[in-house]
Amino acid sequence: MKKIRKIKVWQYAKFQSVVMALVGVVAGMLYALIGAIYDATTGNLSHGTALAFLAIPIMPFYFAAFGFVSALIGAILFNRFAKWIRFKNIDFEQ
Repeated sequence: MKKIRKIKVWQYAKFQSVVMALVGVVAGMLYALIGAIYDATTGNLSHGTALAFLAIPIMPFYFAAFGFVSALIGAILFNRFAKWIRFKNIDFEQ
């Protein structure tokens, strides 16, 4: 059993930003797909359709930035308060 006592802030923030960017790619594709289906069923293709497809390259950047900042704040807070809060032990395989 090992205890987590400290998180490396920059490594965790970078990892979280990559994960959130992948989530942003999926969210952007879903947003574009649903917007295209809606516009196709209503028979009204407009500037909104183009904006929906712009979500594919733009959403990953927003998601990655949010993931980086939130992980940075979360890791700093964890490192600050980990000594006062008792956390459960975690098993790591060697």
